Amino acid sequence: MGFDDCYLLGHLVKTHGLRGELTAHFDVDFPAEYQELESVFVDQNGKLVPFFIETLSIQGNKVLIAFDDVDDIDTASQFVGSSLYLPLENLPPLPDGKYYFHQLIGLTLYDGESVVGEVKELYDLPNNRLIGVDYNGAEVLIPLTDEIIDEVNLADKKITASLPEGLLEVFTESDKDET
Repeated sequence: MGFDDCYLLGHLVKTHGLRGELTAHFDVDFPAEYQELESVFVDQNGKLVPFFIETLSIQGNKVLIAFDDVDDIDTASQFVGSSLYLPLENLPPLPDGKYYFHQLIGLTLYDGESVVGEVKELYDLPNNRLIGVDYNGAEVLIPLTDEIIDEVNLADKKITASLPEGLLEVFTESDKDET
């Protein structure tokens, strides 16, 4: 199983106690939906390694987790800072009209009826989510907000937007020679 087949569940933040438990942060909307997890993939040096879960306790986005065969603080400390992943098929279904962020990759962005380009990259910044779109060979960053994005149609692989005037030009104008 590779990274393209999985989604980021969260991160292992620190050890908890002396018996190998870890504190994790689940970066999902509804962490309680993951209470019955039996296993996760842990990113270890760029490879996804499966680990079975011995115990799991969820309190908000904070999670206490213990893996099978990890029973002391020294072993657990090797996991601190690692990312947790699950296969894409584990994603809970969403209501109509809703989408997962990763589903936008490969969709075509339209400004009204005009094709802008294909979504190539996603940027999940602390205060802003952006999509990176290939526009005539240049990457254009489009805020993923209700004010700009009118509709996301996964079936048609299409995002319809109302881009602010001049937004595309900000990214495509070449630097003018200063004389």
